[in-house]
Amino acid sequence: MMWRILPKLLYKGYEFILEKNIRNSKLPQHIAIIMDGNRRYAKRIGKFTSYGHTRGADITEKVIEWSYESGIKELTIYAFSTENFNRKKDEKKSILKLIGTRLEEMCVDERTHKRRLKVRVIGDRTLLPGDLLQSIDKVEMATKDYDRLKLNIAIAYGGRQDIIQAIREVARKVKTGDIEKGEITEKTISRHLYPEENSAVSNVDLIIRTGGNERVSNFLPWQACGNECAAYFCAPYWPDFRKIDFLRSIRTYQQRQEERSRTLSNRTLHFIHNIERKLDVRDIDSQPKKLPEKNS
Repeated sequence: MMWRILPKLLYKGYEFILEKNIRNSKLPQHIAIIMDGNRRYAKRIGKFTSYGHTRGADITEKVIEWSYESGIKELTIYAFSTENFNRKKDEKKSILKLIGTRLEEMCVDERTHKRRLKVRVIGDRTLLPGDLLQSIDKVEMATKDYDRLKLNIAIAYGGRQDIIQAIREVARKVKTGDIEKGEITEKTISRHLYPEENSAVSNVDLIIRTGGNERVSNFLPWQACGNECAAYFCAPYWPDFRKIDFLRSIRTYQQRQEERSRTLSNRTLHFIHNIERKLDVRDIDSQPKKLPEKNS
């Protein structure tokens, strides 16, 4: 009996240590997650693909809870990419229906309102069915005034397309005279990214990908790559993702921040040292030279 309990006790102990450690350092403000591995998870245990997606949706709810408990300000999850439209018709329909169901549940879930969870959907809504659009409008309206934790759900999303549509919108405003060409900056593009003008997704501090693949798959390229965010790639399929995996990812971010801080400090000290050496040389050169004494 003890051998069954011991692994759970060790797991909880390790989880407690991780939680304590991450609270002693700066937390990432914005975490983005590529939830990979639902289909492989289902195949591994001999279940239908839809089962893997359902289990993955359950884990997503837990990650929202962990983010809230940890003090994360913004969470973006990659629910359905533009590339996912290439999947089989039945699978696409099943995934989009599951997303709609979970959004409807989120509207009436007391945890949504207790956590003051602001839900926004980013992506090309023209590609989505009408019933899902209604669910999106409903949950966004129900949570529009909340500000404790922002939850961005990427549906029909592609990073390159996001940038293209932003550039097109800026170009349109230049044509109408709403924006001057000379006024266009990085911030101008950022303001016109999904979901809408002046409420775009903020820069990403940490990107997580499950399932063993080490790539970011066209996910938030402007906000992630442009910000030099930390990346955490882990082996578990999304339905197997645990709280300790989540906490480890935050620790990875904190370790990288500490390394960058040390590097910056070392470079600053080296720079100051070089300046001091140059100043010392100049002081020596600027001192008046003593003329040799004449023999009487």
